[in-house]
Amino acid sequence: MSTVILVRHGRSTANTENVLAGRLPGVALDETGRDQATDLAARLAVLPPAAVVTSPLQRCRETVQPLLDVLPDVPLHVEERITECAYGDWSGRKLAELADEPLWGVVQRYPSGAVFPGEGGESVRAMQNRAVEAVREWNARMEEAHGPDALWVMCSHGDVIKSVVADALGMHLDLFQRIAVDPCSVTAIRYTPERPFLLRLGDTGGLDGLRPREQPTAASGDAEVGGGAGAP
Repeated sequence: MSTVILVRHGRSTANTENVLAGRLPGVALDETGRDQATDLAARLAVLPPAAVVTSPLQRCRETVQPLLDVLPDVPLHVEERITECAYGDWSGRKLAELADEPLWGVVQRYPSGAVFPGEGGESVRAMQNRAVEAVREWNARMEEAHGPDALWVMCSHGDVIKSVVADALGMHLDLFQRIAVDPCSVTAIRYTPERPFLLRLGDTGGLDGLRPREQPTAASGDAEVGGGAGAP
């Protein structure tokens, strides 16, 4: 029953400029993003996580660094499978320009059929498949190393996180654009043998409620009928 805390990186210079950064190098957090990362570290340190897994891109590494500064004994792992979608020829272009492209409508309404143009362009399906595979493999590692209440952080990107949430909710990928995750927000999913539970979505508040607690139900993977009592 490990719990993954999915963190979207803080606000970046590309976000401020309304540019689709993709995997372009040199995209850093802006001043607001750095402040968000500092606040995030204080929120996460109260848990604390067993490990931090991050996308290799600069903006994600900068987002988790304040947390690692506060918790220097928490190990850091870099995971290529949770990197940003490979947007191909769309990378580095203004979002306002991309909205005029025929593919834009496909990405909005039929993302499971979207393949980004140019050399190295990735499909949205491939992005989801690699990210979900990574989350599930790391869940197993964390539970084996730290027990069934393992709680860990994964720092990634907006579309990647949305696709993982869609999978956890049993939603078709074509509906994933209905999900929103702001910069430096927290989305938490507890995985059980029977089903995942979405505990937080795009949360920017306190995280005390994510601390492991006794499950009142007969089976740990059962839903709390009636909604449960919440955090103690």
